[in-house]
Amino acid sequence: MAARPAFDELWGASAGEEVRAGFEPLGEWLRETSAAELDRRQHAAEAAFRSLGITFNVYGEDEAAERIIPFDIIPRILSAGEWARLSAGLEQRVHAINAFVDDVYGARKILADGVVPADIVLGNEQFCVPVAGARPPHGVYAHICGIDLVRTGPDEFYVLEDNARTPSGVSYMIENREAMLRLCPELFERLAVRPVDTYPELLRDTLQSVAPDGAVQPRCVLLTPGHYNSAFYEHSFLANNMGIELVEGRDLEVDDDIVWMRTIDGRVRVDVIYRRIDDAFIDPLVFRPDSMLGVSGLMAAYLAGNVTLVNAPGTGIADDKAIYSYMPDIVRYYTGEEPRLPNVETWRCREPASLQYTLDHLDELVVKLVDGSGGYGMLVGPTASRAEIEAFRAALIAQPQRYIAQPTLALSTIPTITDKGIVPRHVDFRPFVLTGSSGVTTVPGGLTRVALREGSLVVNSSQGGGTKDSFVLDGERAATAGST
Repeated sequence: MAARPAFDELWGASAGEEVRAGFEPLGEWLRETSAAELDRRQHAAEAAFRSLGITFNVYGEDEAAERIIPFDIIPRILSAGEWARLSAGLEQRVHAINAFVDDVYGARKILADGVVPADIVLGNEQFCVPVAGARPPHGVYAHICGIDLVRTGPDEFYVLEDNARTPSGVSYMIENREAMLRLCPELFERLAVRPVDTYPELLRDTLQSVAPDGAVQPRCVLLTPGHYNSAFYEHSFLANNMGIELVEGRDLEVDDDIVWMRTIDGRVRVDVIYRRIDDAFIDPLVFRPDSMLGVSGLMAAYLAGNVTLVNAPGTGIADDKAIYSYMPDIVRYYTGEEPRLPNVETWRCREPASLQYTLDHLDELVVKLVDGSGGYGMLVGPTASRAEIEAFRAALIAQPQRYIAQPTLALSTIPTITDKGIVPRHVDFRPFVLTGSSGVTTVPGGLTRVALREGSLVVNSSQGGGTKDSFVLDGERAATAGST
């Protein structure tokens, strides 16, 4: 994929006077709304987010780390046809992810058949040895997936990353929609936008559907590391909107392989735990003995089939970027179909030829740690300094198996309000896919992340990126009496 000018999702291949077909109402709204009014609404959104405490941590800066999530009121729009193609591809991919995780902790047929090298799985830090040979209730591992997508043209979508451990960002999707309904209600009169506010209900139904057999009225809780965690706002938001208890490790105990929640009225049995704690910290008897965040004996209860953990321990193997490079083969292996959503071209630096290519083209490529996240441990060659490139060169030579490389894509842009006026900024997209005992559901929307710095391709909120609302249109018409 050769470098080329970025595709703008409103204006098309190049900014002009005519918006893309079907998106005329947004273009008209931008022309009709004065810069002063857009600025007023933008500041109103920031004030609302501040009052709600919608925050995220920005690491590595001297000033206060906790910040309000930057939010831009110009939405991203996906047509009904675009969404139909995306959701079909997302469901196919998540089905393959669950089949893959089930297989590598079970029969390991895909390893025996040589589709994925055994050492890249069994020797992976994310491979959870304690759950090998065990299956979660209903055989679902990745109940909640956030699949990161990028776009490079009108019909060119690629999967950039699979998030199958504890994907975050869905609360911002919902709060962004609430902000847009309050601040820009006329857009919903002009555009038929599908709702996203049913997500907490869908998630609660998913949690209840995967409760262990025999749980007549399953009790679900959300396990958080606590209010110092960067995503604590989301934890409390989701628990509150699902109507379930938000708990920390000290609120739970395990007795005879059954999990109990301490309450002022005594102990209450817990059937499903939506855990927002990484594997390493969930049970000090099995993983890190110094963990103060988890629950002693939790894994014994899980392995006995008495509690469901969402997502299941061990799903992190599907997050690994080296595994990601095999996902097209994994999709073919388990579905018998061609992938509907392709990967970004990827060079596995563990392979000598790929390593040499990467070393020869460092100034052109994006290089990532296979177990990295949040935009950390990453080199963006075209914008990196000579010193940064040489530091990565040394790291690659020393431990090539820790890295993959990808081309620097011309990510699509969306008009964004800045100090310089309305200008294009690069975006990515994280839709959320739920898998319960009865099947897969893709929420009609997602988290659009925007790189606020001019020319930047790094959209992560943890590194100063912002967010936008994502409008999925209901039907092929763009102008109608809208739903919310």
